[in-house]
Amino acid sequence: MGKGFFISKGAGVVAIIMGAGAVATIIALSVVYSQEKAKNNNNQVSPTDGGTTSKPPVTTPAPSNELWDKYRLPTNLVPDHYNVTLWPRLTPNENTELYIFTGDTSVEFECVEQTDLILIHSNKLEYNKLDNHWAKLFAVDSGVSAPAIKSTWLQNVTQYLVVQLDGKLMKGHRYRLYMEFTGELADDLGGFYRSEYMENGVKKVVATTQMQPTDARKAFPCFDEPAMKAIFHITLIHDLETMALSNAEVEESSTITIEGKDLQKTVFQPTLKMSTYLLAFIVSDFDFINNTIDGVLIRIFARRPAIVAGQGQYALNKTGPILKFFEEYYNYSYPLPKSDQVALPDFNAGAMENWGLITYRETALLYDAEYSSNSNKQRIATIIAHELAHMWFGNLVTLKWWNDLWLNEGFASYVEYLGADHAEPGWDLKDLMVLNDVQRVFAVDALASSHPLSSKEEDIKTPAQISELFDAISYSKGASVLRMLSNFLTEEVFTMGLRTYLSEFAFGNAGYTDLWNHLQMAVVANKTSLPDTVDNIMNTWVLQMGFPVVTIQTQSGIVSQKHFLLDPDSVVTVPSPYNYEWIVPIKWLKNGTMQQPKWLTSKTATFEDMKVSGADWVVVNHNVVGYYRVNYDQGNWNRLLTALSTNHTQIPVINRAQLVDDAFNLARAKIVSTSLALETTKYLNKEKAYMPWETAIDNLDFFYLMFDRSEVYGPMQNYLRKQVTPLFNYFKNITANWSKVPEGHMEQYNQVNAISLACKTGLEECQVLAKTWFKQWMDTNVNQIHPNLRSTVYCNAIAEGGAEEWDFAWSKFKNATIAIEADKLRYALSCTKQPWLLNRYLGYTLDPNMIRKQDGTSTIVYIANNVIGQPLAWDFVRARWSYIFTQYGGGSFSFSNLINGVTKRFSTEFEVQQLKQFKADNAAVGFGSGTLAVDQSIERTIGNMKWIADNKQNVLNWFNTETKL
Repeated sequence: MGKGFFISKGAGVVAIIMGAGAVATIIALSVVYSQEKAKNNNNQVSPTDGGTTSKPPVTTPAPSNELWDKYRLPTNLVPDHYNVTLWPRLTPNENTELYIFTGDTSVEFECVEQTDLILIHSNKLEYNKLDNHWAKLFAVDSGVSAPAIKSTWLQNVTQYLVVQLDGKLMKGHRYRLYMEFTGELADDLGGFYRSEYMENGVKKVVATTQMQPTDARKAFPCFDEPAMKAIFHITLIHDLETMALSNAEVEESSTITIEGKDLQKTVFQPTLKMSTYLLAFIVSDFDFINNTIDGVLIRIFARRPAIVAGQGQYALNKTGPILKFFEEYYNYSYPLPKSDQVALPDFNAGAMENWGLITYRETALLYDAEYSSNSNKQRIATIIAHELAHMWFGNLVTLKWWNDLWLNEGFASYVEYLGADHAEPGWDLKDLMVLNDVQRVFAVDALASSHPLSSKEEDIKTPAQISELFDAISYSKGASVLRMLSNFLTEEVFTMGLRTYLSEFAFGNAGYTDLWNHLQMAVVANKTSLPDTVDNIMNTWVLQMGFPVVTIQTQSGIVSQKHFLLDPDSVVTVPSPYNYEWIVPIKWLKNGTMQQPKWLTSKTATFEDMKVSGADWVVVNHNVVGYYRVNYDQGNWNRLLTALSTNHTQIPVINRAQLVDDAFNLARAKIVSTSLALETTKYLNKEKAYMPWETAIDNLDFFYLMFDRSEVYGPMQNYLRKQVTPLFNYFKNITANWSKVPEGHMEQYNQVNAISLACKTGLEECQVLAKTWFKQWMDTNVNQIHPNLRSTVYCNAIAEGGAEEWDFAWSKFKNATIAIEADKLRYALSCTKQPWLLNRYLGYTLDPNMIRKQDGTSTIVYIANNVIGQPLAWDFVRARWSYIFTQYGGGSFSFSNLINGVTKRFSTEFEVQQLKQFKADNAAVGFGSGTLAVDQSIERTIGNMKWIADNKQNVLNWFNTETKL
């Protein structure tokens, strides 16, 4: 910190941190809080009450050209460094019952263009008066004086503290702005917030942060845009029995006294030059474990009982190897002396890549062999890899603006598989990207309401618009197209370009075209053959939404492409600069043998060697490395079905999954018949591999959503029970009647599929098994169900049981000592078939004493996944939208998941009208990150209606025929 300016002794801190103005601020905050609480309580109505349909008046502000009415900062001031001191109170104020923090900050900046206005981001902060204004300005350079402050005010809509000056700041000179402030340490999961948990009957409070994307301004006033990089000197004042953490290492720690209270003052070393959204600070009494790898200190922090129980050990064991992998991958040493990873009881996202102080949900970092499944373990490995990948890609080199978020998150979502694969080489994790990302995002990107990966900078301005970008397109499509790019360039060329990109832009900002330029230089250096430049090829994937279906006519060798839309009748209103054509890399097989790769650079082309005759067959898009679907002439489909039924292993396992996934989705788009799609499942009674089964189950989930309220349900259950029984028996045999765990990672996953689908389709042996295991637990209080199987066993036992089973599971949920076990129970509680229990559970979701805020929206979605719970959840969300939106809006990216989750079963005209009414009724309240999801839900429902009208009778006939065979 700048010692010449700050008073470093304890006595001086009192004046800075807790001036008289702060007391008035606390009172002001409590008034706002009371008003909000009253307003929100008034919005509560019962689930069956439609609520009022009258809308509050909306005032539209007149257009303004004033800089403070624009969401983007002017570029005339460039921050250099901040000194920030914060004092979070971990006990509530006696008068207001609010948790607060107080603080001060000075930011030194250079004026690069003459101005008489300073705009600095500020949100939900109250300021102390300093010489009758909310800030003080100093000149840093000698011989220059700072102009006087004319006025200061808060511009709440655009989230600025506005400082108007009497004179001009001079170009080329440096100034320092100083402010003192108070904020609420709320439980809203955004900015500087509090997390609570119980330990040995005592409530513990943690002060922690989540700045991304636009909440650093809730912690202290700052130039809160990613390109406004600076160095941060952080100081935290905290209770003696607590520990303070920040991005950098501790420089010094001392005891100080404020108002007769002894406190700890922790001063951190200056950070590297970095963006505000990557800042973090935490005050807690967490415990930790640590080790050192090549001079880098690695620490895992969590609640003391979790650390004592060894739940941080897996993360500690894997962090070092993954960190070293990325150092080698990027050819750039990790730039910090430490890597802290902290498991938080309350955290909205999965994790956050704060530089040097990564924060996680407990389920994303803590592992316990007694409670954690292999999927929990995989999630931990991949999330650690995702966040560590950001230490270079995102933190060292940062996006210029949020419109390029996809590159940041898409890249980390791709290389997380590489890092985790290095840490767990026997798991074949890289293959799972096809299921978890490629197939997942195809479903969203095949809608006419999708959006391109990269948005125009001018279209992304407000915090709500920025939050909306954190979606499956940015993460999973971003990952998928970068995987495709790496594949057709080769990993050697890809990493060469990546390394020079990181080297050039280290500690700065860049856009996606900068990466393309460096990859192009690597292409030239390696003499790699491409049909066009990297920029021109990738622009077809980045600047237009959607993806193609590539159709191969094997009798003529004609290959063509067309924009793939799940609803062929939907109208695409967004123009494309490329007319929805792509430059498509094609890797393909003939009779199981790899062929020479092709490029489809126009709408149609003829490839003579793709002509086949007799029993020969081709499979296009080997291992689904290309981001597109594939269709064939009927003859080739028939030969592929024959190959599946006679010797399915001659087709690679990922492509077996692809055939199922493509066929079902092509059928939904009316490109092939639904019967053809169902035919791809007939061979499954011989299939033991996880990926094809998982793909089939995922696609048949759509059939359940469409038909579990209709007469198709019974015959469908009969067919699927027949298909899954051999798989159920296979796992029963290889596990010696369920007494052992299958050896392979994928086999363990497929064992869960076998039990889950067998129980779901009513296989009596499976249902008895689940009920027996759960009853043994209830009777003995000893849980012998293997962690891999707990989610599905709990769910099926609770579905078959009543209030006794539900209450037992709820008791276990409330007393769970590890979040991973609590999550399994939280999901299983949604499986009951009793409407009154589901309604009671819905009521719990908005009570933070029952269900943590971070879990509220996902719990509602779990209930909506249950056919009995779906209408209850929809009524509940509609009736309480205003309350949900205001209470769960801070830092939340889950509204799109909530809206999609409660409406995905919709398939009637009545439900379309309900959705449109929901959109109209809540226009004034807004939908935040769920804005696009509302339109997508309407589009999806219309598509579902058409699909049922076209397919219901044929599907019923098909299932009836197959079950009679």
